[in-house]
Amino acid sequence: MGRGKVELKRIENQTNRQVTFSKRRNGLLKKAYELSILCDAEVALLLFSPSGKAYNFASHGIERTILRYKNEVGLSKNSDQGLRAMEVWRTKIDDMTRTIHELEARDKHLAGEELSSLGMKELKQLERQLKIGVERIRSKKHKILHEENIHLQKQVRLSEIEGSSRILDSDARELLSKG
Repeated sequence: MGRGKVELKRIENQTNRQVTFSKRRNGLLKKAYELSILCDAEVALLLFSPSGKAYNFASHGIERTILRYKNEVGLSKNSDQGLRAMEVWRTKIDDMTRTIHELEARDKHLAGEELSSLGMKELKQLERQLKIGVERIRSKKHKILHEENIHLQKQVRLSEIEGSSRILDSDARELLSKG
């Protein structure tokens, strides 16, 4: 009994997308290993996660296999350096763009916007994060109020001391004038 066809489109739910990536990555790495053992093939597999983390498998060493591939297709080191630098920058740009989109989506979620794409687990996690944030804000607010209260109490005490010294000074002047 076979499985049904899977519609190939981007998985919108980030948690489901990460779980699918992890499972399929492991399956792909296992297949590469099996192919190298069963068929005595030289296999090299490079895989980058959406967050940019690199995964690889090589049956005979990744550098050796890449060098063999370059020689096979006629890529020289000089012409490859410019392409490599461009690919590095393109990858960095793609990673930053993806991070920006994720942060913008998170910012909207924290503001209570665009919540329809979130599942129950994500909503509960968001609620927990908001509760923790509110607790931290309240704690900071109470700390500031407490410090201001202490400062005001010190000012009241100082003004009371200054008021008493004025009274004492006027009493002393009065006694001196009588005496």
